[in-house]
Amino acid sequence: MTDRSLLDFDVIALFDAMDARRVERGLSWQGTAEELWSLSAELNRRRNDHPISPSTLTGMRTRRATSCQHALFVLRWLDRPPESFLAGTTSRSRDATLPAAGPDCRLRWSLPRLSAALEVERRASGLTWPQLASVLASTPSQLTGLRTARYATNMNLAMRIVQWLDRPASDFIDAAGW
Repeated sequence: MTDRSLLDFDVIALFDAMDARRVERGLSWQGTAEELWSLSAELNRRRNDHPISPSTLTGMRTRRATSCQHALFVLRWLDRPPESFLAGTTSRSRDATLPAAGPDCRLRWSLPRLSAALEVERRASGLTWPQLASVLASTPSQLTGLRTARYATNMNLAMRIVQWLDRPASDFIDAAGW
């Protein structure tokens, strides 16, 4: 398991696809944020959540990073799975899908489920947390912190983990209605 080649999640490609769709639809960044948010209109009304910010979307380009939860807003809008933005070709990219989600839910990574799968595979592989962190280009605390993470982790790390687990991202993404 430690010799597996792991591809990076290409945040710039995700941003470029979002920007191309935005321009094609004649939307401002505010309009884009509103359209992404409206995909979960019923849930948003029920929860009275604060909407995604245009700066969260535009900041992806300058930061060259995004959280796994924020990426799902864009991926849902584009109707593309995370695997389609891996920097390289994988056989899993062609077969990957996102869970179906209506206006009463929002796509969310299940970080506890991701953490549990990581723990099982780490033990089965006989790796320590520092060894696994080296394989995943992270820190041990980033990995062990998934178990208690309240909101998100970096999308690149989430995708490196699912590749290392040899599972599709959709195994860890739910259409959450809270």
